Order: sequence, then structure tokens, then C-alpha cells
Amino acid sequence: MLLRRRTAEMLRVDHAGEYGAVAIYQGQRAVFERLPHKARMTALLQEMEEGEQHHLAAFDGLLNERRVRPTLLAPLWNAAGFALGAGTALLGEKAAMACTSAVESVIEGHYKEQADELGDQEPELRGTFLQFREDELGHHDTAIAEGAEQAPGYRLLSAAIKAGCRAAIRVTTKV
Repeated sequence: MLLRRRTAEMLRVDHAGEYGAVAIYQGQRAVFERLPHKARMTALLQEMEEGEQHHLAAFDGLLNERRVRPTLLAPLWNAAGFALGAGTALLGEKAAMACTSAVESVIEGHYKEQADELGDQEPELRGTFLQFREDELGHHDTAIAEGAEQAPGYRLLSAAIKAGCRAAIRVTTKV
């Protein structure tokens, strides 16, 4: 019973996180796709969003299969994610990539912690977490290669976004 409750919390949080990640990329693309000279960045963001859409679909299935309710805060995370994406994109490509690197660094660590917590008790779910962690690491590395650390105010921006992600994880576990 304890494991079932805990995995339900994990799935709720992860579903919300992927939902928020999709919204972030949509917000970033909403800015860049209006600028013809940003076509390369728009395409890169679209590619990363598609990865998050894949994760979201997987968690949609797991929530249904395991009869876990999604977070009640989904509308808030959608709006906040879109605003964060659009806001960082308005600051430029490097700030958008700083957002991506910050979010993905928290999420990949979160997936690793969940996989470690599950151990051998839920091997299939653990495998999903580890695969998605690798995907998030890829997005993080892409963001770094695209100049995330060169964004104005990178350390402050990254720290604020990471703190927001950690707070969202804590709240969404229960709500």
C-alpha cells in the first residue's frame, strides 16, 4: 500500500512536470516563431518539445493504467510554464537556453532520485524514469552547447528557475 501511494505521487509529479515542460517550450516557440531569423532556434525548441510530448503521453497512459489522478494544479503549471518560456525567450536565445538547462538539471536529478527510491520494486517504471532522465540530460546538454551559461544573469536566473521547479515538485506531490 505504501509503495502504491508513493508511486502515485511520483506519477502525479512527473506528469505535471512534463505538462509544464511542454508549456515552457510552447511559450518559447510563441516568441521565436514570429521572428524569421530565429527559425533554427524554433526548430530546436520544437524538437525538444516533441520529446517532452512523448514523455507526457507516457505519463498520461500510466496515470490511466494505475488510476492516479493528475495534479489539480495543471492549469497553474500550464500558465506558469508558458509564461516562463515566453519570458525567457523575450530575453533572448541564451536566456531561453538557460531556462532549459535549469529545468532539465532539476528534472534529471528528480528522475534519478525516483529510480533510486524504486530500486528493484518496480523495474519497468524505474526503467522509464532512467530513460526519461537520459532524454532530459540530452536537452540540458543541448542548452549548454547553445550558450545557456552566457545568458545575462545566468546564475541568478538559473537559481530562481531551479528553486521554482523544486517548489513545484513538492507541492504537486500532494495536490
